[in-house]
Amino acid sequence: MKSSDFFTLANGVTIPAIGFGTWQIPSGDIAYDSVKEALKAGYRHIDTAQAYGNEDSVGQAILDSGIDRSEIFVTSKLPAEIKSYDQAVRRIQFTMKKIGLYYIDLYLIHAPWPWTEIGADYTKENIEVWKAMEEFHESGKTRSIGISNFSVKDIDAILENSRTKPMVNQIKLHIGHPQVEITDHCRKNGILVEGYSPLATGKLLNSKKIAEIANKYGKTVAQLSIRYVLQKGALPLPKSTHPEYIRQNIDVDFEITPDDISYLDNI
Repeated sequence: MKSSDFFTLANGVTIPAIGFGTWQIPSGDIAYDSVKEALKAGYRHIDTAQAYGNEDSVGQAILDSGIDRSEIFVTSKLPAEIKSYDQAVRRIQFTMKKIGLYYIDLYLIHAPWPWTEIGADYTKENIEVWKAMEEFHESGKTRSIGISNFSVKDIDAILENSRTKPMVNQIKLHIGHPQVEITDHCRKNGILVEGYSPLATGKLLNSKKIAEIANKYGKTVAQLSIRYVLQKGALPLPKSTHPEYIRQNIDVDFEITPDDISYLDNI
């Protein structure tokens, strides 16, 4: 990808079209070195979360990179189990202290329910938490706010009870898991979709069908899978700790034909 490739959020903030994900990358040298390698490879969008436990290492790698802070887009997330206004305010402050940056570019509610209660109804609590998110945005400490793993119903509850609508919904999105209903609903409401796990946490790498298409373009399965997410109008968040794969995953400046997109849609 070119460094000039961006999406534009509803509030006019630009966001680099590929993000470097840090889920499951442990804090310390591994997270620090991976982020530094990603920045060296050309990534200008780094995605972390309080739940990942690596905000400190991510922030330090950004500060030590020598790249102007304004050129790097940083995302973090409020833990999924935080479902009250007061708790949200405290955890937001914790993230800002931990990450060590004067501001972050995007802050998300990590999920509409605690991970131990997937699918539970926390509509009232999410509306309360969103008020803390709006205040955080208005303070200038984050340039944009959004949600993650929110369904159509969860999205509508926020839209109907907010001053500021979510600018992003980060969801699991990859070949074989297109999330059509949610992505269509987000687009209708001016919400950018980000796709985490664009390689299905590595499961796509063993697909012979996807490999056949990737070979046509002289690309890896990972590169094709990341490009697919982009061509679906979403922002992919690939993750790796291997320098070679980190570099490959941003080298997706090619076009998948409509016929091949249709084929991949049906896998």
